[in-house]
Amino acid sequence: MSTRGLLTLDELRAEVEAGAIDTVVVAFTDHYGRQLGKRFDAEFFLDDASANGTHACDYLLTVDMEMEPVPGYDYASWELGYGDFHLVPDFATLCRAAWADRTAMVLCDVVDDASHSNVAVAPRSILRAQLDRLAASGLTAMAASELEFFLFRDSYRGASEKGFRSLHAAGTYIEDYHLLQGFRVEDYVGAARRNLRDSGIPVETSKGEWGRGQHELNVRYAEAMQMADRHVVFKQCLKETAEVQGVSVTFMAKPDSAEAGSSCHIHMSLWNDEGNAFVGDQDMGAALGASDTFRWFLGGWMDHVRELMVFYAPTVNSYKRYQDGSWAPTRIAWAKDNRTAGFRVVGSGPSLRIECRIPGADVNPYLAYAAAIASGLDGIENQIEPPDVFEGDVYAASDLPRIQHTLRESVDDFKESAFARQAFGDAVADHYSHFYEVEQSAYDAAVTDWERARYFERI
Repeated sequence: MSTRGLLTLDELRAEVEAGAIDTVVVAFTDHYGRQLGKRFDAEFFLDDASANGTHACDYLLTVDMEMEPVPGYDYASWELGYGDFHLVPDFATLCRAAWADRTAMVLCDVVDDASHSNVAVAPRSILRAQLDRLAASGLTAMAASELEFFLFRDSYRGASEKGFRSLHAAGTYIEDYHLLQGFRVEDYVGAARRNLRDSGIPVETSKGEWGRGQHELNVRYAEAMQMADRHVVFKQCLKETAEVQGVSVTFMAKPDSAEAGSSCHIHMSLWNDEGNAFVGDQDMGAALGASDTFRWFLGGWMDHVRELMVFYAPTVNSYKRYQDGSWAPTRIAWAKDNRTAGFRVVGSGPSLRIECRIPGADVNPYLAYAAAIASGLDGIENQIEPPDVFEGDVYAASDLPRIQHTLRESVDDFKESAFARQAFGDAVADHYSHFYEVEQSAYDAAVTDWERARYFERI
């Protein structure tokens, strides 16, 4: 069954000939999860780039948030001349960008010009490698990203001019499930839902969340690569819809110390020719019956979560979210339908799945999904047993292993992880160790508002 908003090349050609589309955005995802790329005249795209792809500078996989080329990478550098890589459109992602005038969008794989193979350190390549391993085992991963965000009535430029302080939140009280507050922001959130739906991303629901001006908008689950693609288009759509309306949204994990954090709960299950491979009759406790595949996948995912934490919590800000009693997990445990646990098991029969509540809204979905699948596969291959099911308040269980307090701790754990090198290869392990070290170093050198308020007069 076709999904509204997705396009074939023939359908795109017909839209271009009719004058309904004149621009095609050709995009890929960088380390931060940002969409980078080019805007093509639609006729030129059909005549040339649809068959040949396009090129972009390989420095884009070595830059920081400010687009400064960072030294120290083996992949690309001034010494190597910063050449090109090839962007190859994946036409399964071709869609209308319904939020933009007469525009279509396609996502790309990043391919090495010399070897004609996927660039190993590109986020989409990293996920694809793990999905290929999974497919070799006769399994497919189904996934969903449950993203939260804060909405402000300030434009992005206005928020920047105010130093991102004293912004006009779209809500004035905690609005979790409040329909009145949901009505007040329907001008934006309703537009976002429709734009997603009309861009090939089936929408389920939206609702108020626990913060002032915080919302959640859920889209339907899909095969893991398709869901990761939906995730990055989702963020681009919401940001550009906000730009059009003169408002702003943020996917920071913790935009304000006085407010709730924004999560990206990841739902995942494995499927084979017979259906959901998590379904079985193994007694897991808490009235849960599941398969060995479920048990070992969960065991591997939990066993490796700390050493791959950089892929779930990639920024300095990510770790501000992990506070007891905050709805964000602080300890590594699994439980059935228990929101205090980092791993919450939900559903039954075909809907049985694992919800990992650890990632924040700042996560790069390709990296987070790749980490989950690599860990779970290791669990299946080595029959890693999960701990016993937890019952009660995980926040109060001081004997459980804790999520790291800082990015620095997570980087150290990632660098020392033999499993990260085994699962992703030395090139990826070294590349991302350097990337996250640079992110930490940038923060270490910054003077913050907190420091000025604390020390300017009184020190």
